[in-house]
Amino acid sequence: MEKEIRKKIIEYLEKGESIPAEYEEDIFPTKKKEYELKYAGKEREQEILNEVMSVPFQAIKHFGEAKKGDWANMLIFGDNLQALKHLLKLKEEGKLKNSDGNNGVKLVYIDPPFATKQDFQGGKEQKAYTDKIEGAKFIESLRKRIVLLKELLSNDGCIYIHLDFKKAHYIKVILDEVFGENRFLNEIVWRKRNIPNAQCNYFSQVYDNIYFYSKGEQYQFNKIYLPHTEEQLGPYRLQDENGRRFRLIMLEARGNQATPGRRSFEWNGRKAQWLFSEERLNEWYKNGYIYGEAKKGYSKKQYLDEVEGILVTNIWSDKLVSPLQGGSNEFIDYPTQKPEQLLARVIKASSNPGDIVLDCFAGFETTGAVAEKLGRKWIMADCGKLAIYTIQKRMMELKKEIGNKGDSLKPKAFTLYNAGLYYDNELLQKMQNDEYKDFVLELFGCQKRNHKIAGIDLQGTLNNHSVLIFNKEDYLTHEFIEELHKTIGSSVKNEVYIIAPVGLVGFNEDYVKKGNVKYIILRIPNSIIDYIRQKNFTKLEQPRTADDVNQTIDAVGFDFIYPPNMKVKYLKEKSKDYTLEIEEFDPVQLGSKIVEFEDPRAEALAMVMVDLDYDGKDFIFDKHFFGDEIKQNNFKINLGKEIGKKVMIIYLDIFGNERKEIIEEADFKKA
Repeated sequence: MEKEIRKKIIEYLEKGESIPAEYEEDIFPTKKKEYELKYAGKEREQEILNEVMSVPFQAIKHFGEAKKGDWANMLIFGDNLQALKHLLKLKEEGKLKNSDGNNGVKLVYIDPPFATKQDFQGGKEQKAYTDKIEGAKFIESLRKRIVLLKELLSNDGCIYIHLDFKKAHYIKVILDEVFGENRFLNEIVWRKRNIPNAQCNYFSQVYDNIYFYSKGEQYQFNKIYLPHTEEQLGPYRLQDENGRRFRLIMLEARGNQATPGRRSFEWNGRKAQWLFSEERLNEWYKNGYIYGEAKKGYSKKQYLDEVEGILVTNIWSDKLVSPLQGGSNEFIDYPTQKPEQLLARVIKASSNPGDIVLDCFAGFETTGAVAEKLGRKWIMADCGKLAIYTIQKRMMELKKEIGNKGDSLKPKAFTLYNAGLYYDNELLQKMQNDEYKDFVLELFGCQKRNHKIAGIDLQGTLNNHSVLIFNKEDYLTHEFIEELHKTIGSSVKNEVYIIAPVGLVGFNEDYVKKGNVKYIILRIPNSIIDYIRQKNFTKLEQPRTADDVNQTIDAVGFDFIYPPNMKVKYLKEKSKDYTLEIEEFDPVQLGSKIVEFEDPRAEALAMVMVDLDYDGKDFIFDKHFFGDEIKQNNFKINLGKEIGKKVMIIYLDIFGNERKEIIEEADFKKA
């Protein structure tokens, strides 16, 4: 650092003033990077890996049965940043095994919101959603996830990131920083539409970018071929005596291929510069692949039935993947849906049957559906309840063929998990002891470490201090802490942590001091403890309008689920329509970040989803209604004229809390 610059920096510090950004490079010079994308709020990679909180997964529902110890596919509701950190923990424990035994996710495909502030049109010209995150915030939100995804990949794993032209170039620089420019394999151009937009005042954008990176030098890649077209079959006009079609491939160097030093020798009566070795030529001659004679020259036969097809390049404009046809069976009237053939190409190229495929912006589950059909394991995550229930419905209604055609396909066992939002009353009661201990240790960021002090079993450490997990069946009292201190007080540092369910703690203070030792109580469930406060979590809000379905990718949340209070009338109108009338709706909020509503019914109701013919087992929704739509209709919902014997209804507040009700047909009273 130059003397004059050092002097100026010292002056700023002595005055207590902030150091101008122009001196950043002098204080923290760039190392090992030829270039870097700089912007406000950019964190160091190690900070991201250290600071992101891993949230335990709570199993909500099992679909199908997996034998103990066998893999079950994973559908995760919650913020994907926190979920990825927990998946990284599973990788470290060796629980993400691929078909070849490598640990970690073999293939990542993500299609994040494009952050363009663009209105996407749904069916009947309705807006489906608006991407709302722009600029540095979007880039850093996505970068955090990319940093974790790299760590989560197996050593031979690959990642595909699907973006549009407005943010792709920024993310390309980020990917080069995180993975290394030498790990960049392809920019794939996917033609998503054939018909230009006549309304735009610039050259119509008809493609998206898909960036393809590997984690390491060795990576999984299977070549993909397209069927021959009639035009491309033209060169195969010759036939042998068995009627097999073939074309001729040149064996000799001619024109600009003929250069001094190229191998030149006489073979089979002809002297030439050959493109192949004498050994190779002899092998082909022996097997009947040589065509021609010494005088006119030799060629090699390439038989049509031995050619797989035409190798796919990085321009994906063929009819298999482009465009998504509205009349296909897979189309669900959602503008950002990707065709199954597109995902099939990605999955076939960079994974094998039995490998793990991950999509942490699952949306409407094309990735998981195709992975299931191709025999891969899958992990899907999304922070939207509408997406989660749509995924659940799609997996239960799969067809065997790509494009969602053919016979029905029963999916392999999968489990729906909550990450970051937990069911309070079920969380502790139903857990086995070991599962409970692992859950609460991870909940508070503790290291799992079984050890003994003065004969007392302790289960972990936090901030280099011992952690005791209190028995969830007993009450934690001052007397217990007194006895504990008598036993271990002289053998511990100045702090000991005790984790206990909030309802089983028999006193109000956050810690009890005995001598020089603080016994600090970490209560569960409790969303207001200092540890959680320090993470600065925001509530994981659900959209109230169709415009806001993908409003954010960075709503990092942690809380416990409290079903909202509500009062609903179930009516059968004179028109014979079955209707709901929501008279009251009020979310239950506990903790330090209470949101005040002027009219909770109008502001806090996010969505209502309905299974019109509930089978008593799986909720497969038929209709959904956004909060703003319900409000505009005076809080009445029309279900139509036909329902089954049982109707299941899920009322969702903006914090992701659900009230589930099963209503029988007889419960609908005449209006």
